Amino acid sequence: MSYPFGAVVGMDDMRLALLLNAVSPAVGGVLVRGEKGTAKSTTVRALAAVLPPVDVVLGCRFACDPAAPDPACPDGPHDPGAPGHTRPARLVELPVGASEDRVVGSLDLERALTEGVKAFEPGLLAAAHRGVLYVDEVNLLHDHLVDLLLDAAALGTAYVEREGVSVRHAARFLLVGTMNPEEGELRPQLLDRFGLTVEVAAPRDPAERAEVVRRRFAYDADPAGFAATWAAEEAGLARRIAEARARLPHVVLSDGALRQVTAVCAAFDVDGLRADLVTARAAIAHAAWCGRDEVTEDDVRVAARLALPHRRRRNPFDAPGLDDDTLEQALQDARPEDDGDPDEGDPDEGDPDDDGGGGGTPPPPSDGGGPDDHSRAEGDGPAPEDGQYRDNGSREAETGQAPERAAVAPADPFRARRLEVPGIGAGVAGRRSRARGDRGRVVGATRPTGAVTRLHLTGTVLAAAPHQVARGRTGPGLRIAREDLRQATLEGREGNLVLFVVDASGSMGSRARMAAVKGAVLSLLLDAYQRRDKVGLVTFRGTAAELALPPTWSVEAAAARLTELPTGGRTPLAAGLLRAHDTLRVERVRDPQRRPLLVVVTDGRATGARGGDHLGEARRAAGLLAAGDVTSVVVDCESGPVRLGLAGALGTALGAQTLRLEELAAESLAATVRSVREAA
Repeated sequence: MSYPFGAVVGMDDMRLALLLNAVSPAVGGVLVRGEKGTAKSTTVRALAAVLPPVDVVLGCRFACDPAAPDPACPDGPHDPGAPGHTRPARLVELPVGASEDRVVGSLDLERALTEGVKAFEPGLLAAAHRGVLYVDEVNLLHDHLVDLLLDAAALGTAYVEREGVSVRHAARFLLVGTMNPEEGELRPQLLDRFGLTVEVAAPRDPAERAEVVRRRFAYDADPAGFAATWAAEEAGLARRIAEARARLPHVVLSDGALRQVTAVCAAFDVDGLRADLVTARAAIAHAAWCGRDEVTEDDVRVAARLALPHRRRRNPFDAPGLDDDTLEQALQDARPEDDGDPDEGDPDEGDPDDDGGGGGTPPPPSDGGGPDDHSRAEGDGPAPEDGQYRDNGSREAETGQAPERAAVAPADPFRARRLEVPGIGAGVAGRRSRARGDRGRVVGATRPTGAVTRLHLTGTVLAAAPHQVARGRTGPGLRIAREDLRQATLEGREGNLVLFVVDASGSMGSRARMAAVKGAVLSLLLDAYQRRDKVGLVTFRGTAAELALPPTWSVEAAAARLTELPTGGRTPLAAGLLRAHDTLRVERVRDPQRRPLLVVVTDGRATGARGGDHLGEARRAAGLLAAGDVTSVVVDCESGPVRLGLAGALGTALGAQTLRLEELAAESLAATVRSVREAA
């Protein structure tokens, strides 16, 4: 636990969170968030070395305790006092690409049907029982596997059920997940299932960074000698963990301390009661770790700082965090000596929610463009009130750069309609387009190419029925051979790559309209998050297009880039489409099974350097995308009484569906979006 990167910022919190879970696995595991290269994995792997060894029944694949064997153990039943041996606690690593059968174990359905034998091959949950289960890049793990892991960790039991054949076994382990937030967040409901969370980052102090490098070089030069240097400290940690475990059942959580726990959770307005339970368990574990027999305010404070930050996320674009002032105020308010008349106070003190009639968010500035906003020449810059040049082309000629307006904040997001890729894909599980995979509804049966994992019972019976006489069947039992078995074909939904191409040029008009456009894209990003898509962002303005965000799982990063996006300048539409074409071509090589969905957000104008057929170039670029069989949607942002229909023409060239801005919203919200558009 002490080597080799002790200088990483937040490492003390990470070390403490891991140790509290080692003392009391009931706390519920640890999620470690941090940038790459901060020794997250190294620290987790070091944890196994300081965990107390475990006694296991000899030959049991499920690590049963000889003193109290699991009566339902698939390798049992074991007699009390069965021969055993002592071994170190295991650290089991779960790869991101693991299948469900690899995680929970697999049943041999062929033997179950043909021989009547219940043959079970244990998975990683069985291997991790009474040890540590480590999931690196847990945010990239399929959601149904994360659900499965968290359910097993909460229940202490793993269940495997296939076509009426079921097996259960004990699965109590310390669950640790690490992740880089740049690659995407876990859903809030999954975040809530982790007991504690910590943030780590590389230190900025040169002396601390030098010490990290020095220790790393010492480890590389002599791993055994380096480990020996820290052996005494690790042995001390192991003893302290064992002592804290022995003390844990005797730690008292008084009514006063419990009131502080619940007051803190209420002050931060967390959902449900899991936060209260986890905070109380972590406070008890911290008291045991510190050698105390009763929970103190300091224990509650430490527990809250580890248990609550990730439970305050209300939507995918919120960052986890905890306000220290709110925490201290909640602890102070719950102290027994502070209990008093709740009506006491300054009668003249105003209601903090009363703004005297002048509060609220000020309305956005008027764009002043008037209804003939589009009557200006293509490529015109912002309206005069923005203090910019009206002739963007002249400005670009003078400076070589597109004039900018300050970034406009997006309008409030709304619930977007579902856009999907037609046909049936074979990508990873998600919630957007139809796909064949290992989850979903049964739509048919096929001959298996390997082991049967999803038996199609009706298809198997129909295949076996014509051969019963030839096989000598005389009784009621059905005689089934290997060639009769049929694998169920499942159809569900997949996640796609949603690549946004956003027009940020001056032709997009007023600030209010750009806010509505950003709000619409933000709504589509939120929809992509909910449907488990990868997202990317291409923007174009001035003289070029930019891949503002390469395809990633992090819709948070895409939302941040969108919010900060300035506008102004000419409209290099062809450059934006060509950059999208290049991005999708590279992604097809990296992730060939993930089908793309291109969303082009523009008014369809195309301008550039003086002269040239800019609209023709844009349509030729659109033809490249259409020839590549890319499913596209054009979001028409044109407004005003005079409409040129350029976005519709672009949609035709792309072979795309063209939607007006208000048509992106679900039916119940269309009127709201329409009013935003009209205000622009």
